[in-house]
Amino acid sequence: MEIFKSVKTEASKEFEKLLDTQFSKTQSLVEGKIIEGEITKITEKFVFLDCGLKSEPIIDINELKTIGLEKKINIGGKVPVLLERLEDRNGEIVVSASKAQKIKGWDILVEAFEKNEPIVGKITSKCKGGVIVEHLDTGSLMFCPGSQISDTPLKDISHLMNEPQKFALIKMDKIRGNACVSRRQIISSSKKEDKAKIIEKYKVGDIIKNAIVKGYSSFGCFFNVNNEIDCLVHLQEISYSRVNHPEEIFTIGDKHDLMVISVDKEKLQVGCSIKQLSPDPFEKISNYELNKKYEVKVIKLMDFGAFCELEPGLTTLLHSSEISWTRKNVTPKKIFKVGDSISCVITEIDKEKRRIAISHKLTIDNPYKVLNDKNPVGSIIEGTISSANDYALYVKLEGYDIDAFLHCNDLSYTKDPETELKNYKIGEKIKVKILEIKDDQQKVRVGLKQTQKDPFDYFKDKKINDTITVKIISSDNKGLIVQPEGCEMNILIKKSQIAVSASDARPSRFVGGERIDSAIAELNIEKRKVSLSIKLLEEIQKKEALDKYGAEGSGKNLPFSTLSDKLKKKDKDKK
Repeated sequence: MEIFKSVKTEASKEFEKLLDTQFSKTQSLVEGKIIEGEITKITEKFVFLDCGLKSEPIIDINELKTIGLEKKINIGGKVPVLLERLEDRNGEIVVSASKAQKIKGWDILVEAFEKNEPIVGKITSKCKGGVIVEHLDTGSLMFCPGSQISDTPLKDISHLMNEPQKFALIKMDKIRGNACVSRRQIISSSKKEDKAKIIEKYKVGDIIKNAIVKGYSSFGCFFNVNNEIDCLVHLQEISYSRVNHPEEIFTIGDKHDLMVISVDKEKLQVGCSIKQLSPDPFEKISNYELNKKYEVKVIKLMDFGAFCELEPGLTTLLHSSEISWTRKNVTPKKIFKVGDSISCVITEIDKEKRRIAISHKLTIDNPYKVLNDKNPVGSIIEGTISSANDYALYVKLEGYDIDAFLHCNDLSYTKDPETELKNYKIGEKIKVKILEIKDDQQKVRVGLKQTQKDPFDYFKDKKINDTITVKIISSDNKGLIVQPEGCEMNILIKKSQIAVSASDARPSRFVGGERIDSAIAELNIEKRKVSLSIKLLEEIQKKEALDKYGAEGSGKNLPFSTLSDKLKKKDKDKK
């Protein structure tokens, strides 16, 4: 049985064609796409649009006014909208003009960002860290950091508010839909273009008249030229003479002629020189000879030396070490003043390094060599104590500007060095003996005790085991302090060396002033070392008695057996 039979008529074909057209049109419209709608109806609150869909979507009039489309609110007006939903829960189509504008505006901004093209906007309000900028074409809002508003710090930006001006897009965040702009880049770029045109006018060798000192730093001085460009004169290009800082020569506002010595078109910098406007004074160095004395003028004093002028423009440094033979770490300001004329010897001329070295001390005799000639090692000379420290005195030798070194160990042969050092005062006159002169190192060593008789000379004709008579000075638990007769040197006899018998080795047995005999137990003349022993003397005396009375046949004179026999018996018992 035939249920359906296709019948093709003209009317059915026309309907089928219309149906296909509408279906394909609907299918091409997908959610999330921007479409254009034509206003067909306007009420107090809403606008009806024909978007070619099954029904007419509705938009709030206030939405169109908010985004600046109120001029298009008329019958037939075209409005771009975002198709959010083809059908909501109520079966209605949902569109948004504001979202469409935002998406369209973002695409425009992205294109400008990719092409590195500036955009036109206006600052609408301030916010934390910067300002809000509205894009004039799309109404999109962007953020401009405070540091990017201008190339110079601005306390007040009221004159920039709501004024159309160019901005550069510096950052785009597609995920968050944020854009960051900079006004500073536009200003800098504009200035750069202007500066590049100005730079083109200058060539190496050009003379710039009446450039004004604008400022300076540790590396040079900045000059303003015709109120259009700043030029740098490096520290080394200011003068042929040494210059430590531009402020030594220049004052803000001063006018000077400059010579262009470099033009950097990439960095947009012009380098200039002042010194090259005049002849190089170093060329006159051929008029001077090494090791010859000249008069120089002090032009500047520093802690490390004095800058002196051989002639105008030809400057050299007199280092503090070349001022005096005898003064160490001398301060030039205490010796010279600016304008002084002093004698100096040229010690070095280096044409390649443009260096001249001079010495003031070479104009006078080396006092250390004079001292060595007139008062050689071994001489006794008078001096005055000029200073002291914890271990030495410094003595200014009479007739010489030399501070000789006197160590505390050279104050006395017998007294404690550190204690003896405290007995001398600054300004006190003393006689000393010259022990060492090092003119190459500018050092002199002297001694005080060497001017006196050496108590150790007492032992020069003595030897170990010799018996000497000593006077007891004092006693304590350590032993006896004694002084040999005819010698002012105190010597310790240790407690263990007082007697052979341990029971008799008591320092308390002796009293001060008592005279006793002792033997020399140790003697080293070179090391100035000596030790005495009463115990050793007893042992020596005992041995001598044994040698005398222990001989064969001598026992008949004694009421008892000989000491020699007893010792022999004692040795046998031990065996």
